[in-house]
Amino acid sequence: MATRRQLVDAGMADEEEIPHRPWHPIRGPRDASTMWYAVLRKRERGVFIGTLCFRHTGRQASLEEAGWEAVPKDEIRVESRR
Repeated sequence: MATRRQLVDAGMADEEEIPHRPWHPIRGPRDASTMWYAVLRKRERGVFIGTLCFRHTGRQASLEEAGWEAVPKDEIRVESRR
């Protein structure tokens, strides 16, 4: 998982277009902050899908019970390709 800004800075996306595969945008406000939102992911059919939800809510607890996992802030980045 990576932010649009991280993808743009890495040259993998631009400001105007939706990032290309394997990236898929998660719906949320442009100014979403990990202070207020939890980033969650779940592996489905061999790929990760993601979502945002307000932290410490019943929704977050429900998603985690359904197999979603919170993504630590330091894991939200573009992995270097080797």
